[in-house]
Amino acid sequence: MRHVELKAVVRSERAVDVFDAVSRWEKYPKLAPHVNATTVHAAFPSPECSSSWELHFRSGLLRWTERDDFRREELEIGFEQTDGDFDSFGGTWTLRQDGPDTRVLFAADFDFGIPSLAGILDPIAERVIKETVAWAVTGLFPRTELQDTGIDLSGSGLGPVAA
Repeated sequence: MRHVELKAVVRSERAVDVFDAVSRWEKYPKLAPHVNATTVHAAFPSPECSSSWELHFRSGLLRWTERDDFRREELEIGFEQTDGDFDSFGGTWTLRQDGPDTRVLFAADFDFGIPSLAGILDPIAERVIKETVAWAVTGLFPRTELQDTGIDLSGSGLGPVAA
């Protein structure tokens, strides 16, 4: 099981506004170049939310469908794969108001279920997932500071790079 995490601070934005923006999965193909397509089957405030994703991965596409649990009152979004290329994939978005700013924590765990290829596939998938989240948040909110120095979006023109 591989853990991936991204922390960011969105400057001068209310947490509820950040929540509403990051939960718009249909916008991600325009925000993040790794995202080939998203299909929202049912969106918040529907009680049964789900979406399908296609990310560019190596020489093909990484595909999955997930159940999405939008908890606006708690400023959290949970997701778990119900079908797709991962053996398991799930995680959370957690947003917290911090004075005038919003702290964002994206955390997920995934497993392809192929131990012999984990050393090859896992680092690539981790990078693609982290960059996708970083591009999305910085694309939606240009005054975002990434708290992870392992991400370089400098060639994208889509957002700031952590110092």
